[in-house]
Amino acid sequence: MPAASDQNFSVGIVGASGYTGTELLRLIAHHPNLDLELATGDSKAGTAIADLYPSLAGAYGGRSYDAFSPEAVDGLDLVFCGLPHGVSMGVIPEIRGSVDHIVDLGSDFRLHDASLYPQWYGAEHVKPELLDEFVYGLPELFRDKIAGAELIAATGCNAATATFALAPMLESGLVEGDGLIVNLVTGVSGAGRPPKENTTFCTVDEDVTPYGLLTHRHTPEIEQALTERTGVDVSVLFTPHLAPLNRGIIATCYGRPKKPTTTEEAMGALRDFYADEPFMVVSDRPPSTKATLGSNSVHLTARVDPRTGLVMTMATLDNLMKGASGMAVQCANLALGLPETTGLSSIGVYP
Repeated sequence: MPAASDQNFSVGIVGASGYTGTELLRLIAHHPNLDLELATGDSKAGTAIADLYPSLAGAYGGRSYDAFSPEAVDGLDLVFCGLPHGVSMGVIPEIRGSVDHIVDLGSDFRLHDASLYPQWYGAEHVKPELLDEFVYGLPELFRDKIAGAELIAATGCNAATATFALAPMLESGLVEGDGLIVNLVTGVSGAGRPPKENTTFCTVDEDVTPYGLLTHRHTPEIEQALTERTGVDVSVLFTPHLAPLNRGIIATCYGRPKKPTTTEEAMGALRDFYADEPFMVVSDRPPSTKATLGSNSVHLTARVDPRTGLVMTMATLDNLMKGASGMAVQCANLALGLPETTGLSSIGVYP
C-alpha cells in the first residue's frame, strides 16, 4: 500500500558532487518525504556544498560533502548512487543489506547480459551475479517491477529518450523491429562535471559533433528496453550528437512501417501508450529541449511521411531530470510506496 503522505524516509547520495548528484540534492531539498542524511563527494569530502554549487546555498548553506564508507549508509531507507561507470559495481555489493533500497544512476547494472559489457563498455563485469537482481528503472514502461524493488538501475538519458519515442510504435505494431534509426542531440552536461578535452567551452561552442559512431554503449540498452517491453526483437542504429547546450536531449527516430499507415495512426499510438501518464506530453507541436528544462516531462510527437513511407517519432527531455535524477526520484517514490509524482514538476522553466 502507498505510504501515508506524512511518512518520511532517510536517504543518502553516494556521489553527490557530480551533476546528477547536484540535481538530486536540489530535488530532495523540496521533497516532502525524503530526508537527506548523507551526501558523499569522494575527493570533495569536507568541501562546502555551497562553495562548489552556489545554487544550492539556500538549502545546504552550512553543509559539506561527507566522506564515504560502507558503514555511513547503515540504516538508511534508500541510497542513490551517482557514480561513474565501473564504480557502482564495487560499491553496491558493500552497502547492499545495510539499506532497504538502492537506486543506481550509473550504467553498471542496466544490462542483463554480462557478455555485453566487454563488447560495449570495454571491460568485464565484476559482479555479473547481481545483474538479474536489478530492475530496469524506466517507470512508464516497467512501473510494476519498480514498485517496492530493492535494487533499481535507473535508465540512461539517451536510452530513455529513444525508448520513449519508439516503444509505442513497436507495441502498437506500426513499425518493424529491425533497422530502427535513432539520431539524437544531447547537451554537454551529459558528459559529467569533470573536465574533458571534448567538452571544454572552446571545443563545444558553435559546433555539433557526432560521436560513438556504430559503437555507442547505450545501443544495447535501447534494444534491451524495447524488446523487454514490447516482446519484439529489435536492432537499432544509434548516433548521438554533442551540441552546445547545457542540458537537454532530443531524439528523432525512424522505423519502417509493417503496413501502410498515417500520421493520425502514429499519433494515436503515442496517445494511447501514454494515456494518463503525468509526465508525458503528446502533441502535434514539434518538441523542443527548452520546453522540458528543469522538469520531469517528456514531449513527444510523430509523423508518417507519405513519400518515403517511413514512420518518424520524436522525444525530448531534460537529461539531468527525466534523463537522470528526476527519473531516479520517480523510481525512489515507487520503491518507497509514495505517490510517483511526489517532489517532481511536470512544468519546465522558461526562458
